[in-house]
Amino acid sequence: MSKFIILFLLSPVLASTQNLSVSNTSAYLIEKSETVLSSTSQNSSACMIENETIIKQFYTAFQQKDYNKMNSFYDEAVVFNDPVFENLDYLETTSMWEILIKNGKDLQLTFDNVQATPNGGTAEWQARYTFGKNKVVNNVKANFVIENGKIIKHTDSFSFQKWSGQALGFMGKLLGWTNFLKSSVQKKARKNLERYIEKSME
Repeated sequence: MSKFIILFLLSPVLASTQNLSVSNTSAYLIEKSETVLSSTSQNSSACMIENETIIKQFYTAFQQKDYNKMNSFYDEAVVFNDPVFENLDYLETTSMWEILIKNGKDLQLTFDNVQATPNGGTAEWQARYTFGKNKVVNNVKANFVIENGKIIKHTDSFSFQKWSGQALGFMGKLLGWTNFLKSSVQKKARKNLERYIEKSME
C-alpha cells in the first residue's frame, strides 16, 4: 500500500488538524501512514506464519495417515480440485482423503517446499503407493487459500498422463493423453466416492 493511498484514506483527519501548520499536518499524516504500514506488515507476517504451520500440520497428518486431523484443517465451505476430482465440497473432500488413506495400505508420503502467503500458500508433495497391481509415484503441487485459520480452497496439480501411465498400465500409457480416458476415470472416481458417502451415512 503506497503512502499516497494511505494519505488519501487518512484525509478526514485534516478536519481535526485545522489549527496545525501545513508542515506539522504533513508530518502528522506521514507518521500515521507509517504506523498503518507497520501494522499491516506485522499482520501479514503473522498470517504467513500461521498459514505455513497449517500446511505443514496438514501434510504431517497425511504422513501419519490421520485423515480426521487432516480434515480438521478444512473450512466447511472448502472446494477441492485435482485432475481426477472436480469441485468437491467439504463432505466429498474429507471422504476422498478417508478413502485414499484407508485403501493406501502401503502409502508413503513426503512433502517439502512449503511457501506461505498472507492468503494461503503452496507445497509440493510426493505419494508412493500401489494402485491395483501397479506401483505409482505421483508428484503433486498443492495450492491453498486459507481464511480465519481454515482451508477454504485446495487445488492439487499433477500430470494425469504420467499418473495414468503408472496406475493404469498399458491402457494408461496408450491413452493417458486423451480426454476420453481422463473423463472415464473422473466419472468412475466420482461414482466410487458417492457410493462410499452413501454407505457411510447408512
